Formats: sequence, structure tokens, C-alpha cells
Amino acid sequence: MKAIAAGIGVVVLSPLLLAGTATMMASSSAAAQGATSSECLNGIDSDTVAKQVTKILDGASSKNVHIKGLDLPTEQVPNARTIVATGLSLEVPKKGQIIALATAMQESRLRNLNYGDRDSLGLFQQRPSQGWGTAQQIRDPVYASGEFYKRLLKVRGWQQMAVTQAAQAVQASGFPDAYAKWEDLATALQKAIAATFPSTGKDKPTKDKESASGTTGCAPAKDGSSYGRIPEGSVPKGYMIPKDADPKARKAIDWAMHQLGTLYQWGGSCTAAHGPDPMGRCDCSSLMQQAYAHAGIKLTRTTYTQVSEGKAVSPKDLKPGDLIFSRGTATRPEHVGMALGEGLVIEAPRTSKPVRITPLKDWDVLAVRRVV
Repeated sequence: MKAIAAGIGVVVLSPLLLAGTATMMASSSAAAQGATSSECLNGIDSDTVAKQVTKILDGASSKNVHIKGLDLPTEQVPNARTIVATGLSLEVPKKGQIIALATAMQESRLRNLNYGDRDSLGLFQQRPSQGWGTAQQIRDPVYASGEFYKRLLKVRGWQQMAVTQAAQAVQASGFPDAYAKWEDLATALQKAIAATFPSTGKDKPTKDKESASGTTGCAPAKDGSSYGRIPEGSVPKGYMIPKDADPKARKAIDWAMHQLGTLYQWGGSCTAAHGPDPMGRCDCSSLMQQAYAHAGIKLTRTTYTQVSEGKAVSPKDLKPGDLIFSRGTATRPEHVGMALGEGLVIEAPRTSKPVRITPLKDWDVLAVRRVV
């Protein structure tokens, strides 16, 4: 998975030495050869990095941006943002995000590569043959980031380790000290990117929870249980948008249903859920925002503000298109979905899960708002 950092001089080698060299080369990543430049990366100015990162995320051309250590910022910064966003959604501490960024910088220069040593692929040069997932999964930056974090969090005492030691514990590199040079840049990138999110608490899924079981005592009679188990990303057999649904609610529901099966992305805009950029995917509140935007209704961005949109209604009077809030508290909920009628709700649930339809019986309803 790792690369030889320096060239081998033209010398006469014994068969034994040649065999040892070949073994070292086989265990190294071709992608990392480009990541071992001699450029000094000390003294990174985090304020300067933040300004340049903001330019890239605002759509600036790489011609007008320079970030020390990144030669392709228009490709590298969005990948870095996905790594940070995935870490935030999984509640990985700041240091873990820095470790992940430093690792990806060393392994691929923050490029989502479709090649590498042997079967190494993607941002972290993970290998299907080593149990990291399928080639298609590894090329998904969200999946690759999530798998890196899962293994990092299993390393005993990783938070007390140096960045390069923790990265090495996950990667088992032939160059265990190579990650150290990227620490300053990774730290600056993490700080700059984390600041671009409206709130590090926004839409943060409750860890190891999906929707809470049971409903409040005022839940409507139709709870979706008659549909049985609903395969994720699918429309339950026999469901149709109710004919009496408000026309704007109908448009919002229809648009939301076209996002079924697309993977959740914490902080994602939901403006291109089917596209290649993970940050174009949906989180719970951006799914609501964009669905109603296509119906001509403007909603704010987070669950914390959407719970004040429109007017409050009783769960007993639930109608298609109503926003349903769960997790947290009634005044500060952490999750939102949209009522579809027939006791069903469409939601973008959490990291690693797709936009899906769930029965209302699986929701602990804290509040309902009608925005049409």
C-alpha cells in the first residue's frame, strides 16, 4: 500500500538484496511516490489556508488559489472536506480528522485515485484484498473515510499517539514516519473546513441510533406498520402520494422520493444527490430544504431552525408534507423527516445509510410543523 520514497542508485546488487528490495516495493503504494516531495511544509499559516479553502469551496479556479502542499486544490480541497464532514458525522474528535487528512495526503495527495500498488485504490489507498471493501466502495470518499475512522477508533490509545504513529497503526506503511510531514497542513485544513459548516452540532445523528422505537401518546392511528419491512431506498408496494395532498406538498414529496437510495452526507447540500461529489448528497434537513425549494417554498438549513418554520400542528392531524422532528428535544431536535401520508416518512437518516422511507411507528415524534 505504500511507496519507495527515494530512487535506487545504479549499483550491483546481490540476488538476496534484489529480493528484499522487490518485497519492499511490493508493499508500497505507487500513489505515495508523488506524496514524498522534498517541499518543506513547516510554518503553515492557518489563516491563509482558511482563506484559500473558502475560495475553492466558493468555486474559484485553481489559478487563483495557492495552498502550500496542495498542487491540485480544486480536486484536493473537496476531498478533504468530505473526510472532515464524515468525521464530524461519526463524532470523531478533531485529532482523528487531522490523522485522516494527513494519511490521505501521504497516500494519494488527497486524490481519489483509481490505481495504486497492487489493488490499492482511492484516497487512502485501501485494498479490497485486505478487507477494506469492494473496489467500488473504496472509490467512494465517504465510505473510504468511514472505514478509515472505524479502524482508527479501534486502535487502543490512538488519541495519545503522535499523528504519524496513529496513522501508521491503521495503515501499516512501509514508511511509518512519512505521515509526520503533513501534520501542520492537515491541522490547518481541518480548522478551515470545519469552520465552513453552519454548526458542528447541526444534524448530528445520535450515535448508534436510528429512529427511536415507539411513538408518543399522541401519534396518529396510521403508523405505517401495515407495509411490513420496507427495503432501504425503495417505495413500499402499493404506496401512492395521497390525492388530497396539498399541491406544493405533493411536489416536495415527489422530489424527495427521487432522492431515494442516495447515501446520506452530513453537511451535504442535497443539490446533486446522484452526482459524484459527496457534498452534493443530502442530510436530513437539506433534504427537506431542497424538496420544498422545488415546490417554491424557502426553508432554512438546519433542524434547529426548521422546527420554527410554518406552524405547529398536532401529530394527530398529520398531513402529507408535514415536517416531523425526532431525537433531542422538542425545541432543539436533531433529526427531521417528511410525512408522506399512509403512516410513512421519508428521511435521510445517518452516515452510511441511504435516503429511505420508514414507518411512523419507528419515530419518537417530538414536534410537527406544517410549511404549506
